[in-house]
Amino acid sequence: MPDQEKYNRSDPMAGAGDEDEEMQSAVESRTLDLGTMEGETLIKAERLGDHPETPAAGEERVAPRSLWQDAWRDLRRNPIFIISGLLIVFLVIVAIWPGLFTSTNPLNCDLTKSQQGPTSGHPFGYDTQGCDVYARTIYGARASITVGVCATAGSALVGTLLGGLAGFFGGWSDSVISRVADIFFGIPILLGGLVFLSVITIRSIWIVVAFIVVLGWPQLARIGRGAVITAKQQDYVTAARALGAGSGRLMLRHILPNAVAPIIVVATIALGTYIALEATLSYLGVGLKPPTVSWGIDISAASDSFSIAPHMLLFPAAALSITVLAFIMLGDAVRDALDPKLR
Repeated sequence: MPDQEKYNRSDPMAGAGDEDEEMQSAVESRTLDLGTMEGETLIKAERLGDHPETPAAGEERVAPRSLWQDAWRDLRRNPIFIISGLLIVFLVIVAIWPGLFTSTNPLNCDLTKSQQGPTSGHPFGYDTQGCDVYARTIYGARASITVGVCATAGSALVGTLLGGLAGFFGGWSDSVISRVADIFFGIPILLGGLVFLSVITIRSIWIVVAFIVVLGWPQLARIGRGAVITAKQQDYVTAARALGAGSGRLMLRHILPNAVAPIIVVATIALGTYIALEATLSYLGVGLKPPTVSWGIDISAASDSFSIAPHMLLFPAAALSITVLAFIMLGDAVRDALDPKLR
């Protein structure tokens, strides 16, 4: 045993394994968790002392992705988003350039062909006035999509502005805006349309859009108010305020970009709802009026002759259903991508 102890003292490599383990333990104990600004991706960076280790050969440090980059990656992998996106792109092209899909004027009618079924060159047949149903279905996309997009944009703009002001400043401004929103929110939008539009003699697309914006902004204002209140309580907003950032900079640079996601989700779903609302109002006779070509107008005109000429109702109704479904599917896909609870 003495010889063995003498050998251990004389051997300079004795205990080297224990020292390596202690060194590795020291390195691991000083591993840093570098979080991204939004706290979604954590990168482990091991360093000893003040000199960070360089990545191993052939390895690259991956840059952290933002919320929008993660959402876009998820959307590209979602078949529902792809299908609904392609449908919406097609419908928008039809609404902007209907002449690419038909050369027939939807207002040129021939009473001798009233309620005739599909024929060669006229695949959807004719309506009661002898107008080509296919041409009217193609041109009807313009009015419906224009009302839906413009009403959604206006509601989102007004709702985000008022809801953001209420959530950011609070106090009396929050109380006033919230109570006004409650008043408009308590009016059923369909009943309001029956009352409001029935007393207006001129019912153009922009009148219907203005009506939907007036009664549609409270929902988005509530969403925007809650999102702004949540965002302004975050640490990065507190830090920016401590560094001297003003109210405008805080709102535009720090709060609004992080509060806009739920507004986009609700607005996308509401777009399909507003298209259906326009068709419903036109069907009830208080929405758009001829000579404007609208799916709701055609469905209303065809409802009395469904048993005799079902093609008059089926084709515009199918176009309306596909359009509304496409926007609702898009909204669901965007919600799944932007909602962190569903990840």
